[in-house]
Amino acid sequence: MKKKNLSAKKKIHNFYFKKINDPKIKKIYLTFKKNLSNKITNNFCVAVSGGVDSLALTFLAKCYSLEKRNKVFFFIVDHKLRNNSTQEANFVQNKLKKFGIFSEILTLKKKSKFSNLQSFARDNRYSLILKKSLKKKIDSILTAHHNDDFLENFFIRLLRGSGLKGLTSFGKIKSKIKFDDKIYVLRPLIDIPKKDLIYISQNTFNFNIDDPTNNDDKFLRVRIRKLISKLEEDGLTFRKFKISLNNLSKSNLAINYYVNKNIIDYSSYLKLSKTFILNENFFKQPDEIVFRSFSELIQKIGKKSSYARGVKIQKLLKYLRSTNNYKKKTLSGCIIQKFENSVIISPENR
Repeated sequence: MKKKNLSAKKKIHNFYFKKINDPKIKKIYLTFKKNLSNKITNNFCVAVSGGVDSLALTFLAKCYSLEKRNKVFFFIVDHKLRNNSTQEANFVQNKLKKFGIFSEILTLKKKSKFSNLQSFARDNRYSLILKKSLKKKIDSILTAHHNDDFLENFFIRLLRGSGLKGLTSFGKIKSKIKFDDKIYVLRPLIDIPKKDLIYISQNTFNFNIDDPTNNDDKFLRVRIRKLISKLEEDGLTFRKFKISLNNLSKSNLAINYYVNKNIIDYSSYLKLSKTFILNENFFKQPDEIVFRSFSELIQKIGKKSSYARGVKIQKLLKYLRSTNNYKKKTLSGCIIQKFENSVIISPENR
């Protein structure tokens, strides 16, 4: 390696070494590192948006890769939803290059129609990063979700009528990505407040992109954010919220136990035909147990990336319980048919 390149590399390493020794940044980094402990087994990547959250994550991930000598990739998604999105992506890429971070811009094909802007952007961002991760044999995608996001998602799901499982699922540091079971999403900042990430971003790279939608009241998330701010004035803290959520998570684990028990005790799997047969006792359990058990089997047989919509599951369960009609029904890649007191779930395409 040429002396010039060695000198530049040493300068970059010294930058990260110096910044990580800031007492506040070091404390945050130790939490970040603890949350990643034993969760990364191969290459990993970072989703970079250019906001203060993702830039703080980018800094911490770079420090982690230097310490652990892991291969890390940085992906910037040009979502094409704003006129200057390409300019912003190039700006972030060029800025990070000065700090020894070489990123790749992934471009989303522009679509004229979509019902939910933020949902569309999120889902397609994950889709692009997933495809690239599969090619590069990456098994973990790091996202910048922090404890403010945690609170916001809880209230959003509460307003949308999510059950116990939905309300408690976002708080996990590691979870399977809905698109592919081989790749995991890691949220190593989930215990860290946004104000700490702002501190890191301002005291390291010292630049960021502002997304105007973050202040637009037409988006539910923005309205929820303002609601939480008012609740904090009345004494809501993340610590208090986490205590309540931990209690809910314990209840969720108890339900999961009985869901698995229901499947084991009252269903049979025919490996050759890839079919589940549910006997009448399967449907005699409490409603939540039946609902989750049935959803699990539909997802497993249908091999879908996500669970069938709850409304459709409820409607099908009501039909199966209230009729002796043996007409076949289809849902989420499955054929469901009642036969005497049993229900058969088989794949739609065999």
